[in-house]
Amino acid sequence: MSQVVATAEHVVAAPADRVRAALADYAGTRQRIAGPQFSDWRVVSGGQGDGTRVHWRFAATSKRVRDQLVAVTDGPEGLVERDQNSSMVTTWTVHPADAGASTVRVRTTWDGASGIGGFFERTFAPKGLARSYTGILERLEAELR
Repeated sequence: MSQVVATAEHVVAAPADRVRAALADYAGTRQRIAGPQFSDWRVVSGGQGDGTRVHWRFAATSKRVRDQLVAVTDGPEGLVERDQNSSMVTTWTVHPADAGASTVRVRTTWDGASGIGGFFERTFAPKGLARSYTGILERLEAELR
């Protein structure tokens, strides 16, 4: 088994504090910008940042759907989402960029499968997840306009 890593980065035309607050808003903004890969979204507890627990189903493909129960922590390393049903951990970081803009980076890791299935997972899953995250970040920027 090896670790699989997917990343995406996008400059959002909004101040870092607004971007971070929007990303931490699981009861509103995050659900609206999640995209078509996410379904059955429900906030289990909290809803705003640290201590939030949220459930969703993520469809990597029509045949590969993950049922995720995510526990959120918000600290100096960023907004961290730990899936309670797997080894998946996603970290969202926001840094001020040029005047009124922010650089948002998302990084997801998980323990991949072994063998030929693991090879395909390590080859294709990061690219698909990065596309999904890029869409989320583009919708985030539109939401904050």
